[in-house]
Amino acid sequence: MNGWLIALRAIVGREFLRFIHQRERFLSALVRPLVWLLIFAAGFRAALGVSIIRPYQTYITYETYIVPGLCAMILLFNGMQSSLSLVYDREMGSMRLLLTSPLPRWWLLFCRLLGSSAISVLQVYAFLGIAALFDITMPGWGYVAALPGLFLGGLMLGALGLVLSSLIRQLENFAGVMNFVIFPMFFLSSALYPLWKMAESSELLYRICALNPFTHVVELVRFLLYLQFNLSALLWVLGTTAVFAVLALWGYDPARGLMKRKV
Repeated sequence: MNGWLIALRAIVGREFLRFIHQRERFLSALVRPLVWLLIFAAGFRAALGVSIIRPYQTYITYETYIVPGLCAMILLFNGMQSSLSLVYDREMGSMRLLLTSPLPRWWLLFCRLLGSSAISVLQVYAFLGIAALFDITMPGWGYVAALPGLFLGGLMLGALGLVLSSLIRQLENFAGVMNFVIFPMFFLSSALYPLWKMAESSELLYRICALNPFTHVVELVRFLLYLQFNLSALLWVLGTTAVFAVLALWGYDPARGLMKRKV
């Protein structure tokens, strides 16, 4: 068990050290959602109305409505950044050394997920703090209640990043794959507009958004921030996390998965 804890501390610590030395990564993680919050929100507010009531049983401004979606955006981009570092580690050979350790492969990958998720959550709370400076706030206890939802969302999106990193052979190809995954997941979700508004305009797009796992991360975080609970979103996120985790384990298994040709 000591070996397991040593590996956990080493892998998570390495993730934090990498993040500390990449200050531009932290700045970009904050600037991107702040641009949406402070600039683009004005146009969307004009299109959707000043206040939103369903399904939260309270009137909230549009800026307040999109904050949970922007928090999930941070989780999504950080999950992709983490998978990018995995591709780089594989090209440099450090990933191969990690996976040939005597510890179970699932534990090593979980440690990577744990580190990247913790960094994502810290970035989200930094963003929420800056948003509060502009008088865009949530219920006080909502910040605490949202923590498990944010962490679970970070695990799900980090597991998706693991799956993608097992598919990508070269670092140069990863940027295009990231854009192909990030933007459809983000825009075809409830991050910027309510699902019931989407249903009013297009039943097909509504169904696509409802099947998008990122939508359920957004809704889980949004309900928790308002001290409510969305069981459906929780089950979706848990189930999707399990599926992505299994695919990642298969992809990084040199005996059966995609890593057989790459590591």
